[in-house]
Amino acid sequence: MNLLMAEVEKQSDDLFESRRLFHGRGHNFPGYEDVLIDWFEPVVLVTLYRDRSDKWLKQLVEYLQSCLPRLEAVVLQQRFSANSPSRILYGHLPDEVNALEAGLKYRLLLDRAQNIGFFLDTAVARSLVKTQSTGKKVLNLFAYSCSFSVAAIAAGARQVVNLDMNKNALALGKLNHEMNGLDLRKTSFLALELFRSFSKLKKLAPFDLIICDPPAEQGKSFLALRDWPKLLKKMPLLLQPDGEIVACLSSPHLTSGYIQNLFKSHCPQAELVDLLNAGERFPEIDDDKGLSILHYRMQHISSKNCRITREHDLR
Repeated sequence: MNLLMAEVEKQSDDLFESRRLFHGRGHNFPGYEDVLIDWFEPVVLVTLYRDRSDKWLKQLVEYLQSCLPRLEAVVLQQRFSANSPSRILYGHLPDEVNALEAGLKYRLLLDRAQNIGFFLDTAVARSLVKTQSTGKKVLNLFAYSCSFSVAAIAAGARQVVNLDMNKNALALGKLNHEMNGLDLRKTSFLALELFRSFSKLKKLAPFDLIICDPPAEQGKSFLALRDWPKLLKKMPLLLQPDGEIVACLSSPHLTSGYIQNLFKSHCPQAELVDLLNAGERFPEIDDDKGLSILHYRMQHISSKNCRITREHDLR
């Protein structure tokens, strides 16, 4: 466990905000590819992708207690088991635990299966959204708990429309806005399935910025290979002529190059401005296996070169 301990010690030098303490999924730490460790003061969340012994878990908890003086609880999430059950390994879970990032708070659901309400690795994307949102009208697709909306409104966005088919996630998103003292009159929360809602979104358009962070798979409603092309075909119909897109891709099976090729084929008037990853706290042996953040800006092109401007593309 020395390799893991050394990395946690390196990452725990400044714990005033939430952060990833150990990122084994990036395959930079041999033997620990199944381990993630996150700090959400005063709680540590340990996520495992394979079973580990009680002896190993006890040793880990003892180490975390020794190096994190403000630690009150250690929560284990077992992603290798059905429904990803969580259990307390140490201490007592506070009634409320929040992620803290760049002065903003996001409520966590640490006692739930799998999705806790916040993704640490998209911090770079939220920072990018902040720089692009001032005075803008923003569409946040696959909004989940609306962290991008919180970042955009905090940065001075004029309006944000959040769309997600999960009503409970949007309720959590509304709470996140309220916790940060943000003006709810600038936001809306639409509990709708994306591909059945384009006529409604078209009425709300045009947007200056679209944020697109879909799951790799969302039941039958979104499958990456099937639905990314469909999604990109719709983008110009919802954007200002010089609008921007922030697209996030996190899948070990799809690369940023795959998404770039889809943009070229299905949204050719979008020009790549920047390609980012999750940053140094999420080291990846292969950057294409981790989170990719693609920033695009629409360019003016002649209608004869545009493959996707016809109204029937909304159908």
